Amino acid sequence: MLTTRPSFVFFLLFLSLPLSSLSQPSNPVYNSFLKCFSEKTKTPQAQNVFSQSNPSFSSVLRAYIRNARFNTSSTPKPTLIITPRSYSHVSAAVLCSKPLNFVFKIRSGGHDYDGLSYVSDKPFFVLDLSNLRDVTVNIADQTAWISAGATLGEVYYRIWEKSKVHGFPAGVCPTVGVGGHLSGGGYGNMLRKFGLSVDNLIDAKIVDVNGRILDRKSMGEDLFWAISGGGGVSFGVVLGYKVKLVPVPRVVTVFRVEQFMESGAVDMVHKWQSVGPRTDRNLFLRMLLQPVTRNKVQTVRATAVALFLGRADDVVSLLRKELPELALKKENCTEMTWFQSALWWDNRLNATQIDPKVFLDRNLDSSRFLKRKSDYVATEIPRDGIASLFKKMIELGKVGLVFNPYGGKMAEIAEDATPLPHRKMLFKIQYSVNWQESSPEIEKGFLNQSRVLHSFMTQFVSKNPRRAYLNYRDVDIGVNDHGPNSYEEGEVYGRMYFGKNFDRLVKIKTAVDPGNFFRNEQSIPTLPKDFLRRWRFLTKRSMREVGKPVSTKRDPPCLGDCWRSDTNLEIRPDFDFFQGKCMTIKTRTRKGKRFVKTSFAEPREKGLSKMLSEDQNQLIRHGRKKRQRKTINGESEEGELYDEEAAIKTLQYDACIN
Repeated sequence: MLTTRPSFVFFLLFLSLPLSSLSQPSNPVYNSFLKCFSEKTKTPQAQNVFSQSNPSFSSVLRAYIRNARFNTSSTPKPTLIITPRSYSHVSAAVLCSKPLNFVFKIRSGGHDYDGLSYVSDKPFFVLDLSNLRDVTVNIADQTAWISAGATLGEVYYRIWEKSKVHGFPAGVCPTVGVGGHLSGGGYGNMLRKFGLSVDNLIDAKIVDVNGRILDRKSMGEDLFWAISGGGGVSFGVVLGYKVKLVPVPRVVTVFRVEQFMESGAVDMVHKWQSVGPRTDRNLFLRMLLQPVTRNKVQTVRATAVALFLGRADDVVSLLRKELPELALKKENCTEMTWFQSALWWDNRLNATQIDPKVFLDRNLDSSRFLKRKSDYVATEIPRDGIASLFKKMIELGKVGLVFNPYGGKMAEIAEDATPLPHRKMLFKIQYSVNWQESSPEIEKGFLNQSRVLHSFMTQFVSKNPRRAYLNYRDVDIGVNDHGPNSYEEGEVYGRMYFGKNFDRLVKIKTAVDPGNFFRNEQSIPTLPKDFLRRWRFLTKRSMREVGKPVSTKRDPPCLGDCWRSDTNLEIRPDFDFFQGKCMTIKTRTRKGKRFVKTSFAEPREKGLSKMLSEDQNQLIRHGRKKRQRKTINGESEEGELYDEEAAIKTLQYDACIN
């Protein structure tokens, strides 16, 4: 007689449960996670783990949803929300989530425009970092440690508490979370003077896929590079950054000046393209374009909004010479402190009278439905192009544009200094549309407006690839299902966000998170499986060449230490490029030639995966001369003898993780 074990019956019943039932405190997912979480943190953790049946679940989830499009009854909800209160909690959350095979979303401030930090169409958890909000300012060495859950407003306030002549180059929205903002680059109104936020990083802390808490030294320069603009959520949980504060004058100047299409706005915007990116780097001159109704006539309003790190007289004199079309007058300007200017840029026009503690308020009106897109402009748009753009905006009726100038410090920084490559662009465009009504039909109409204008601008913006800004997340340019075609899907949006830097990000991702645990709809993919299969095949073949046993199962290149040069590769004798469970490539020099051997080594306790930008197949194809047996330093080896120059050219090693 056939019998069925009770545990197996329970398993079948569990699989038949609807996903909504997993929200109950008694469900296996909740219980399994909570048990693991409490054991690893050595304290009860029920107060930091919220299932869907918890009375506080909705308020915790909605507290950091900044786009009403993703705050509806039909929006997918996480199975669990974890709200860590220490770094060790984050480590435990990672380790306890991995075995459960849920998508692991990471949220700091919730300003992801397309909701990727807290929405998924697959079962998911949300790790909410809002409790990790410490900001420690050290004026003596002009630095600050900032936890990922802090907001920009809190950062600015804590700096202002300690100094009136220091600031930090970051965004103008005070409720943006530091974790997402800095790991995605960090764009603000002092970038022409000091660069992006990530150009002023000193250190960072991250929890990796193995639950380890790493700083810059222990994570290595490549992973530090990746989380300095490549999007931290692809590589781990960024816990915080140590940043360099920048000097600001005691008095700065702000102004806002409007012009309209019928009174010279076309000429002003056209001329702005040659002034905004090239003027004094102390001046950040943003241009806002918005279709409006004026005197019962549809028109376009062009608004110049500026921060000048100096006095009003100086900026008025400067722009009278460089941009007379703006017609700037001193009465248009207001002098204030840098901190007050941050309040002013948050549309608090009475910034000189307002209580600075308003920047500690995390509450935000999240009732707006919105969509954002982005572009970069490499060459000036002709005047007739600006005129046609104005007409198109009037035709569409709602979509606004924000022109943000680059130049200054930005143009001096190499495109591969950080993952964001758009340094040489003239300016960045943000497409912006907002609405208040909750309706699928209304939403579809507004989304279509933004897409139509984005398509119209194709003729004027960057090409091959068309560029986009990571922190203006836009799922219209591509999403990743993380299936068999994950690399190909990721390359579509990855090239737009990162250009050639995408390749290095993929190698680092494959090295530090080969199982792709940290992922979202636009995360960095791992290397394609066919690439890894080629490595396995070549490894086996090389093993045969040296006369050693060949295993039928080998992991991709994995653990070990390595050496790299940021400029010209120098292959050192007896140096191991791959060390771990997998392949080791050894090189030795004899009579000006490179003798290359591959073998397997035991795993080391320390180190991360190592990748080569050119696979071994290409190296063999270009560098091989002949097979032969040589004796080097008394050791007999059989392998490939490589031409030195060809080997150096093809073996470009640019993604070593220390």
